[in-house]
Amino acid sequence: MEKADGFSEEEFRKACAELEGPAPAGGGWESLVESEGFNLYRQPDEQTGLYEYKAFGDFKDCPPTLCADVYMDLEYRKQWDSYVKELYETNINGKMVVYWEVKYPFPMYNRDYVYIRDRRDLDLNGRTVHVMLAKSISVPEIPEKDGIIRVSDYRQSLMIESDGKNGCKVSMFYHDNPGGMIPSWLINWAAKNGVPNFLSDILKACKNYHKKI
Repeated sequence: MEKADGFSEEEFRKACAELEGPAPAGGGWESLVESEGFNLYRQPDEQTGLYEYKAFGDFKDCPPTLCADVYMDLEYRKQWDSYVKELYETNINGKMVVYWEVKYPFPMYNRDYVYIRDRRDLDLNGRTVHVMLAKSISVPEIPEKDGIIRVSDYRQSLMIESDGKNGCKVSMFYHDNPGGMIPSWLINWAAKNGVPNFLSDILKACKNYHKKI
């Protein structure tokens, strides 16, 4: 059964299954970055020549509910994400739609995203997990802007659960095709650095969230 936001129960369950544990050896996934408490994997997307990414990290002293709340708080993200140029959520025909413009370095054009998202707290084999899904959509109410490239292929899923102590385990899937004339090697380099930086930034944001409230 699909909800009005566009995500079905099956999609949430599938996201959980895909994010359970580290990426398997083989199967097209390869290790890209390994650091303390963090691992990033990728596999090629044959259609675009780009990659899909899976990231797994441990956030010490950050409760899972807090981490999920911070991720969903778009107003707060404007404060901690320096790449945000414009970000808001609006109701279009009964569906909550997010508009997000991302700053790109000169001389490249900024990119923008139009997407839907949802969060569900699920019971997964006796464990409570917070699952967030997002995917790009096209709505005539938010047309493309001159000088900004619209990203029409964007997908992200995030699963957060307790680490059994005072922190949480974070698993993330990410894919987008930024379009334009950016070389694929540059896009992949940006993802290699951008995904770890994003997780690092959201951890810092979690620690400062109490100051915002």
